[in-house]
Amino acid sequence: MNIGIFANLAKPAAELALADLAQAARELDVRLVACDKATARRAPGARLVAPARFGKAIDLLLSLGGDGTVLHSVRRLAGADTPILGINLGNLGFLTSVPDTQAVPALRAIVAGAYEISAYPLLDARLFRGPRRRLVAHARALNDVVVGWGSSPRATMIEVEVDRQPVASFVCDGLIVATPIGSTGHALSAGGPILHRSLPALVLEPICPHTLSNRSLVLPNHPLVSLRIADRRKKVLLSVDGQSTGWLEDDDRLEIRRAKETARFVNLPGYSWFKLLNQKLHWRGSSADPK
Repeated sequence: MNIGIFANLAKPAAELALADLAQAARELDVRLVACDKATARRAPGARLVAPARFGKAIDLLLSLGGDGTVLHSVRRLAGADTPILGINLGNLGFLTSVPDTQAVPALRAIVAGAYEISAYPLLDARLFRGPRRRLVAHARALNDVVVGWGSSPRATMIEVEVDRQPVASFVCDGLIVATPIGSTGHALSAGGPILHRSLPALVLEPICPHTLSNRSLVLPNHPLVSLRIADRRKKVLLSVDGQSTGWLEDDDRLEIRRAKETARFVNLPGYSWFKLLNQKLHWRGSSADPK
């Protein structure tokens, strides 16, 4: 069994976690595979492969870090349907379900086949420019596609259509189109709702809207969502899963739809999405520890 490892080496716990995994891998007779030399050096015995071959060379990927590391791991897989297990080396992390202290038991469970896999749709975002609708950017997102910030502090106007039907013109600092996975990310910090991960839905969340009538909007995930910057005074930034993808200019058209590809995640025995929310958001209720 070939187990991929991808780690945020800036995390203090990364080096020890990789060393522990390398020792356990030798005991379990599995091969660790890395796509960068720094990670491979910290996991003795790991095989190094070219980044372009990484997704196809492994059966499962261990992503060590936080949510940003998991999102980076999805991009590293380059469309391969390899399942991912997020191992948390920090504090807040909705995409990481295993603490670093449980990394070795998690590897043992994987080798024993004691896990399940959940698949979640990605978003396909395409940016078109000019009267001939020239494609200038194309990316896929697990969490969200965001237009905002920009070249001046003034608000902008973003026109929204769903399946070519006009919805509204949002006067705001930006707009987030998030998946249920991403609803606990940037969209949540902007005041949006939490969507259950199994919902076939999207949330449109305006950032600092300049009117009380511009509220969160939850949509099914099958229509085409189109955004257009209708303000000549300002360019705004396009961000996909936290990565800058370019600038949107006046009259650009951003089209977002459900992608054909999915991201697959490993769930170990005892995993509960509600328990995860309880822990990360510090909810208190009947399921919380009374202490």
